[in-house]
Amino acid sequence: MSKMVNLKINNIDVSIEAGTTILSAAEKLNIKIPVLCYHKDLCIAGNCRVCVVEIVGSRKLAAACATPVSEGIEVMTNSLLVRNARKHIIELLLSEHNADCTKCYRNGNCELQDLAAEYKITNQDFIDMAHDGVYSIDDLSASIIKDDSRCIRCQRCVRTCRELQSVGALAVAHKGSEMKISTFFDRPLAEVVCTNCGQCIIHCPTGALIEKTYIERVWDAIADPDKHVVVQTAPAVRVGLGEELELQTGERVTGKMVAALRRLGFDSILDTDFTADLTIMEEGTELLHRLKANLVEGDHTEPLPMTTSCSPGWVKFFEHTFPEMLDNMSTCKSPQQMFGALAKTYYAKKVDVDPENIVSVSIMPCTAKKFEANRPEMRDSGYKDVDFVLTTRELAVMIKQAGIQFVDLPDEKYDSIMGKSSGAAVIFGATGGVMEAALRTAYEIVTGREVPFENLNIEPVRGLEGVREATVKIEKVLPEWKFLEGAELKCCVAHGLSNAKKVMEQVKSGEKEYHFIEIMACPGGCLGGGGQPIPTNDEVRKKRMKAIYDEDTSLAIRKSHENPEIVQIYKEFLGEPLGKQSHKLLHTEYFERQRY
Repeated sequence: MSKMVNLKINNIDVSIEAGTTILSAAEKLNIKIPVLCYHKDLCIAGNCRVCVVEIVGSRKLAAACATPVSEGIEVMTNSLLVRNARKHIIELLLSEHNADCTKCYRNGNCELQDLAAEYKITNQDFIDMAHDGVYSIDDLSASIIKDDSRCIRCQRCVRTCRELQSVGALAVAHKGSEMKISTFFDRPLAEVVCTNCGQCIIHCPTGALIEKTYIERVWDAIADPDKHVVVQTAPAVRVGLGEELELQTGERVTGKMVAALRRLGFDSILDTDFTADLTIMEEGTELLHRLKANLVEGDHTEPLPMTTSCSPGWVKFFEHTFPEMLDNMSTCKSPQQMFGALAKTYYAKKVDVDPENIVSVSIMPCTAKKFEANRPEMRDSGYKDVDFVLTTRELAVMIKQAGIQFVDLPDEKYDSIMGKSSGAAVIFGATGGVMEAALRTAYEIVTGREVPFENLNIEPVRGLEGVREATVKIEKVLPEWKFLEGAELKCCVAHGLSNAKKVMEQVKSGEKEYHFIEIMACPGGCLGGGGQPIPTNDEVRKKRMKAIYDEDTSLAIRKSHENPEIVQIYKEFLGEPLGKQSHKLLHTEYFERQRY
């Protein structure tokens, strides 16, 4: 049993587990202590000192986020000394901060701005140094803009990049007043190991890190009478968008989102879930092909385990970190890129529009999708497959700009042709979802029966545990799959690149053996992506995850191979999974990248 510690906070008795911080103890009493460098996802730092409190009898103020409780102490969180200290700290941060808030992308959702308002910082007692220094703005990345003039040096981004994600693109350079957040040799983010995952953005408390926005270019395309603008929406967007538009965290807004997109002027509103179903058909077939090649034919040129390729942040991390294992990655494009290739081939023919005049827009929970759309190999349609990628946050901006009263919109349905999908596609938005969707289809293809889990819910691959394992025993197979009878398919799910790195190092060393691995770059999967509403933490992720699984169970079709539009596209256009046409449009290759 854990040891309990008794203390007083603001003269209120509290008993709490030893090792707990003063910040957490205060939360138990519903006492708010302001923070900037602290974030629930990250390790404790105590850098900014905004959370200082007074411990009676101590000569120094203590950082509540980094100071553990001890027996009998008396803590004051709102004394005159504390209030004045916090106010001066905020003023010092503002003195070095480019506080031109009305021109900042994070205006209205900035933690420093909120604190300045709460503490009524109306006078500046310190010299304004914001314009004295030489600041740089790095906008060369396709996904992320880094603006040093708005950085408060809290180091959340560094801890996110190095510890949460094990990437190390960002680091602290220099000391004292010269200290800054930098990259290797101060190179642009586009030239270092940055995976474009955007986790630094959703953990940054100010506008120092933001997504590169393409809103105006999309508005221009919509306004051009010669352009046919097609939009696709990823599964995680429908459980995040409402948070930006006055609805509850994790509320499903699929129908309202479709209605809003129609009112924004898009010519066709379609669903990335359609190509998520297509991904399962291609990826599931590829897995079965690899199993047969390795287990029966002894051909190891397409090795096991096979890892998923839906997460572009993971793909780029893999190219940098495990280039010798690139053959282990599925050759399938992500659902976004499959959709883009089909939008300017199959869709263009169906609606009789010159693909040169089609503008393909995707709404994604992910900033890395912006980078992915710009990869030079993503032009198999003969054009750039996806022209513009907007985040969930950017779509919310467009809806607000258009004056659409989102909460009052009726529920509307996606257009036909690449607009119908299954529950298996919806769960792509949650960590473990791709694995579960693939198993639902692959198991049925091999055995002729549904997966042996209650209501198709494969619980072992669900949840927020960093690494999860599942074994599916294959019994009573169909004749053509006789070699798999009695086999145990060993699966692994990991989310967050630090967990991904651990798993792949274990595979590389031979410590672990799997057949199939699903990896998502972002904690929680796409629902916790770098383009989702801010704030994002485990509490928020759990609500979004529940909404995704609720949407899955609400749909009539819950297996990818039963989607009638998927059956139709193979019959009319693609031929068969892994066939010549599908391989040309739906598959790709990867390349070794240097660490720096």
